[in-house]
Amino acid sequence: MEGEAEIDRLPIDLLAHIFGLITSFTHLAQVSSVCKKWKLGVKQSLARRKNLSFAGWKMDDDSTARLVGYAYSLKELEISRSRWGCQITDNGLYRMSFAKCISNLTSISLWGLTGITDKGVVQLISRASSLQHLNIGGTFITDESLYAIANSCPQLKSIVLWSCRQVTGNGLLFLVNKCGRLESINVWGTRLPLDCFIGLLTISPALQIKPEGLLLNAGVASMLPVA
Repeated sequence: MEGEAEIDRLPIDLLAHIFGLITSFTHLAQVSSVCKKWKLGVKQSLARRKNLSFAGWKMDDDSTARLVGYAYSLKELEISRSRWGCQITDNGLYRMSFAKCISNLTSISLWGLTGITDKGVVQLISRASSLQHLNIGGTFITDESLYAIANSCPQLKSIVLWSCRQVTGNGLLFLVNKCGRLESINVWGTRLPLDCFIGLLTISPALQIKPEGLLLNAGVASMLPVA
């Protein structure tokens, strides 16, 4: 068409490929507002993404839920606290839980999101049946979230509970007992008694309890049988 810009003649698939190279969500939003064709190209580029990280970006419930909703093929989702601040709440997790990609996610990071509680975590995790790796450190979750994880994520291989001081031995024992594929658990900064570590290793002797040296400091290593 006469007068049409060269880029406007590109097919949607090629536009989606080009837009997929853009890493800035701010720039994607600007591109999406140019015209209907470009907006469709942005949506298709998001639909092809296998991983999505909001680390380093100032996100809120609306923008995050909308982007995750477009990412149909997503496998890894990182919504960690950044230096700019992150305003994700239970409402955001609730809205994200209805995204088509959630049941196929293998990795989720909610590290340091102090605005979320068990309510939002349970809603999200209950739909993440393919989850293998979960980082929920630095949050205020309790055993309620651990019960939901144990019942909903049979393929879980690793979990980070860094400084989750409201979880107890009961929740961890239930988790390790239910998740037979669990290989490692990071419990730095938690308030777990010695008996809890012994109980975890009794259930799963090969379980890696991190950080390294924690068992020595707790006096557990000397109580375990020597191979």
